[in-house]
Amino acid sequence: MAGHNVYVPQSAPAKWLESRLPVISLVRGSFVDFPTPKNLNYWWTFGGILFMVLIAQILTGVVLVMHYTPSTGAAFDSVEHIMRDVNFGWMLRYLHSNGASMFFIAVYIHIFRGLYYGSYKAPREISWILGVIIFLIMMGTAFMGYVLPWGQMSFWGATVITNLFSAIPLVGEAIKTWLWGGFAVDNPTLNRFFSLHYLLPFMIFGVVLLHVWAFHTTGNNNPTGVQPKTKQDTIPFHPYYTMKDLFAMVVFLILFAWFAFYVPNYMGHPDNYIEANPLVTPAHIVPEWYFLPFYAILRAVPDKLGGVVAMFGAIAILFVLPWLDTSKVRSGTYRPLFKQFFWIFALDCIALGYLGAMPAEGTYVILARIFTIYYFAHFLVILPLLGFLEKPRPLPASISEAVLKGGSGKPAAATAAPDTK
Repeated sequence: MAGHNVYVPQSAPAKWLESRLPVISLVRGSFVDFPTPKNLNYWWTFGGILFMVLIAQILTGVVLVMHYTPSTGAAFDSVEHIMRDVNFGWMLRYLHSNGASMFFIAVYIHIFRGLYYGSYKAPREISWILGVIIFLIMMGTAFMGYVLPWGQMSFWGATVITNLFSAIPLVGEAIKTWLWGGFAVDNPTLNRFFSLHYLLPFMIFGVVLLHVWAFHTTGNNNPTGVQPKTKQDTIPFHPYYTMKDLFAMVVFLILFAWFAFYVPNYMGHPDNYIEANPLVTPAHIVPEWYFLPFYAILRAVPDKLGGVVAMFGAIAILFVLPWLDTSKVRSGTYRPLFKQFFWIFALDCIALGYLGAMPAEGTYVILARIFTIYYFAHFLVILPLLGFLEKPRPLPASISEAVLKGGSGKPAAATAAPDTK
């Protein structure tokens, strides 16, 4: 799909540059002339939204570190200094902290769109795997960033999570000691987390470029899951999808601005406005909301090592998803049984998020175990079996046929043969 570039330089400087560094043709071929399926809906705009939020996080973060002091004796006060004394520091801090939540809202929607429409299936396995790598680096970056304000929840969250590594046989204690930089969460820990939190977003940016390169090589997936067969199935990315993406970005920015300017602390924890105190343990230690489903899985397993394996396994299983789903039909639109199980799985993830915020006791633990079992069963049992037991609906012969049928309401010829190209 890549390489459909029609750029021809006209001016002498443009010809000179094109012959030495064809950056203009690269940009035009990837973001202007790139042939894109004509039936992409608004769920496909979240890739552009994520890129926008990533840039916002990097820019606000670069300014914030100019005023932040990575020291246990001064970190908390430096954050208060940013909020009170730095020009528009309060805005930068709230944009950055809420930007993390906006990032995860968009990425979860992006992931579930990929799950529903089968964007992980051949030939897009590498693009999907790179996306999971981005998700992992995001989680590490967000966790380390949450430690930097050095509030109560920052300190105790770091203590709980880093202690989990000690459960790993043979190397666990060494990893924990390296993360701590000593024998407890202290100043060396904060310095390590500050350094990595500043570095990892640039790594995310690099993997994002690989992710874009990968799906530009294979072409976009689309709601039908049918590969474009003719030029009539595609349209240039610009202006059709650039305008669509810009509209979606503006709508998302309204939500972002509402949180940042009206309820900036809604998704945070009040204990993090109390300076870290190793001698006072909070009544209920919880991570940020975007970690709650995985925190529930961790606590659902009574064994410490088993909980760590389950928590990381919940993400690692996404790497092999392209080979667990045995159906040859990509899109959930044409898979009636899969569609039902998909929504059950989505509710299961929401339930795990709720249980992660509850105390690890009584009925909450029992429910967390049930939902954890279903989480893994969805990937390891349900998806492999559905490929053999499910009878998909007939696929359209082409993207254009599906578009015309949906637009006119008139029936169109269809084929039951799945598109696996």
